Amino acid sequence: MKKILILLTLSLSFVSQVFANKILIPMDESQKNHLKAYGIAFWLLKEHGTEVEWLLNYRGGSFLFDASQSYINECVIRGVSYETISDAESQSILAQIASPDANMDAVKLNKAPKIAVYSPKTTQPWDDAVTLVLTYAEIPYDKIFDEEVLENKLPEYDWLHLHHEDFTGQFGKFLRMRGQAWYQEQKQEAETIARKFNFSKTSDLKLAVSKKIRDFVFGGGYMFAMCNATDTFDIALAADGVDIVESPYDGDGADPNADKKLNFENCFAFQNFRLYLNPYEMEFSTIDNQQEERGVNENNDYFSLFQFSAKWDPIPTMLTQNHANLIKGFMGQTTAFKKQYIKPEVITMAENRSLGEARYIHGTAGKGFWTFYGGHDPEDYQHYVGEEPTDLNLHPNSAGYRLILNNVLFPAAKKKKLKT
Repeated sequence: MKKILILLTLSLSFVSQVFANKILIPMDESQKNHLKAYGIAFWLLKEHGTEVEWLLNYRGGSFLFDASQSYINECVIRGVSYETISDAESQSILAQIASPDANMDAVKLNKAPKIAVYSPKTTQPWDDAVTLVLTYAEIPYDKIFDEEVLENKLPEYDWLHLHHEDFTGQFGKFLRMRGQAWYQEQKQEAETIARKFNFSKTSDLKLAVSKKIRDFVFGGGYMFAMCNATDTFDIALAADGVDIVESPYDGDGADPNADKKLNFENCFAFQNFRLYLNPYEMEFSTIDNQQEERGVNENNDYFSLFQFSAKWDPIPTMLTQNHANLIKGFMGQTTAFKKQYIKPEVITMAENRSLGEARYIHGTAGKGFWTFYGGHDPEDYQHYVGEEPTDLNLHPNSAGYRLILNNVLFPAAKKKKLKT
């Protein structure tokens, strides 16, 4: 019966849209499935080579492209809201967007980025928000890990995601869970790879991986990180040549003067932080605004998106497209970034001002770009080890997940020079 209804809908849409020249996918509150709408845009780029215009700040960051019955069919099948409009109507919209008085812009998306997700090959006891939403939106990606990075596979990709990963080589500081099978599997995996590449410690392996990722960004790559991949990446780079790992993890003690030897010039985002060397404390440094310091709970934890000038600052504007300005907060091993440790040149795109924390930050490094997004899962406030993955069928309009997908499409855009 469901198939009959879909076929009937497609037939009716064909009859009513014969004279349409453009398809508009609205991304405001009228959209039934914001997350799958990104998948449609990616599908058009990858499978059809169809240019898509991303209408920044127009109805929540809508998509505009040439009409085709097959494109309409795909929207119907995926449950994505769309509107068919004439060329004259699309030109009117573009003229409205181009007006100097309008804080809007049209950015052309012309090539689907090739996506890599950095993830262990052993079983993980937690879900990864990015792989969840990529799968839900039907956006293809490859999984890679330390071996592929060290074998110089990164240049094959345009966009790299890092999630719940500890680049300091302390296995997430989950020492209290060392009896769990997943912990032993991941520890064994890391140590095996370290031996394969002639590293005596996992921390040395992870530093080498961090440098390869740094070089990928310097060379023009796009890196997106969440949770504790954000701060541990910078910590690893800052601690190059300094032992910051205590004996339960690597068999020898950390340098007691490690804080004084950190080189913050190596960091993408952070500076002047102090380390937490206690091996039993599940925090890495003073960067993260810990929950006991924040004084909020699930009912009152929110952060606000900044609004940027679409014509003058198109990159942060792209990365903050949304149908909501106030986003539900969510925790992670790294939840939020204390503002006093963020470098002045970094762009803060979302914050909780009352808590003095940034949740979503962005910057450039060499020829490339990076974005850090605090927290673990935008629709699971406090995701515990071993919990079931979030079912995104229940959250098709998630504003928090939209921020992830903005970053996925960002490399497809024909860039304009950042002016501020």
